[in-house]
Amino acid sequence: MTRPFLPRRTFLKGLGLTIGLPALEAMTPALAPAKDNNAKDNNPAPVRTAYVFFPNGAIMPAWTPKDEGASYTLSETLIPLQNYTPDFNVYTGLAQDEGRAKGDGPGDHARCASTYLTGAHPFKTAGANIKVGVSVDQVAAEQIGELTKLPSLELGVERGRNAGNCDSGYSCAYSSNISWKTATTPMAKETKAKLAFERLFGAGGEKDETQRERDFFRKSILDFVAADAKQLQRRLGQTDRRKIEEYFTSVRELETRIARAEADEKAARPDYKIPENAGDRKQQIRLMYDLIVLAFQTDTTRIATFMLGNAGSNASYPMVGVNDGHHSISHHRNEEGKVSKLRQIDRFFVDQFAYFLGKLKAVEENGSTLLDNSMIVYGSGLGDGNRHDHAGLPVLLAGRGGGRVKTGSHIKLSSETPLNNLFVSMLSIAGAKVEKVGDSSGKLGLS
Repeated sequence: MTRPFLPRRTFLKGLGLTIGLPALEAMTPALAPAKDNNAKDNNPAPVRTAYVFFPNGAIMPAWTPKDEGASYTLSETLIPLQNYTPDFNVYTGLAQDEGRAKGDGPGDHARCASTYLTGAHPFKTAGANIKVGVSVDQVAAEQIGELTKLPSLELGVERGRNAGNCDSGYSCAYSSNISWKTATTPMAKETKAKLAFERLFGAGGEKDETQRERDFFRKSILDFVAADAKQLQRRLGQTDRRKIEEYFTSVRELETRIARAEADEKAARPDYKIPENAGDRKQQIRLMYDLIVLAFQTDTTRIATFMLGNAGSNASYPMVGVNDGHHSISHHRNEEGKVSKLRQIDRFFVDQFAYFLGKLKAVEENGSTLLDNSMIVYGSGLGDGNRHDHAGLPVLLAGRGGGRVKTGSHIKLSSETPLNNLFVSMLSIAGAKVEKVGDSSGKLGLS
């Protein structure tokens, strides 16, 4: 019996909605000769890239491994990643020089976010004449974004503003965004999981009458594509049917969690003003990570950015015993109590990142995993937040880039190595032909 053939860009459709599919065995003939295939060793999966940003730097002695190479020992902060040590590299020595004042005075938090993916110095203004540079994710989106439904996906957990003064005369646009389409146009991030979900699986454009009338949380998106799904499954083999069922289960679970999160946020609290970002921060972060996994799994996009907080975020983290504002205690002046609390926050962020890597690694793709076929940067635009240090940044790169990235090491680089050197190397692996981004001075050897 001849195995059915499905194009990679197969969607389930119904009533104004579309939903992408994970990689199936039935798609292998279509994947093998694809011209946008950037994989190595006959791996047909596309390469995905994500850039995760956390605010206020880190306690670097607790972050940095004491030894280097493939036999290094994980540091205190990175212990939650112990199950994934073979899947990532820790880098020491990377810097974003353009985050420094260069005569502009205070404003290191605004500069650390705006330079994180651009490597360009922001023009100091609280007005509309903002200017910094094009971010690496948008450089990639310009060249390979047309291969997917969404050129890129921008997510966060804190709403931001693109106007007003947020940091010592710097526009809030600099603190609220790491993704910049042009030097003067930030890519606003989505902070509501429901809206991000609809952006991924909706038909796009203005909502039609059917979409406006449907109750998102009373009827699963899968119900709208049920007929198409049933017809598809008749054509698939047993392995692909199992993959589809597992995928649908994850979609329904995510819908349920989004519904629960929104219900919790809207819950009535007498005589209490519900804060703008009500709800558990851990839940918010994990929902967004799950959305990135789904976006990559269905090839809805291959490029994502995620801000775990705006630059200078003063959120608290009671789930790990820290009720103080993050930014407030980042100016710790070596007070042990504050340093201890910051280590707790640093480790909390890493624990959520470990959750993300676990989700990526659990998705099988033609003999490899979604994590194997990705490159995920996790880091901050500040090293020591107390000193507003823009060198010695806490950065790691997870995933093998389709077999082109050698992982499992702590790599010590020369001091002041531009972070954008890493980004230029990643762009090449992802299929974007770019020789320079921001202040890059070359490429890092990743293989």
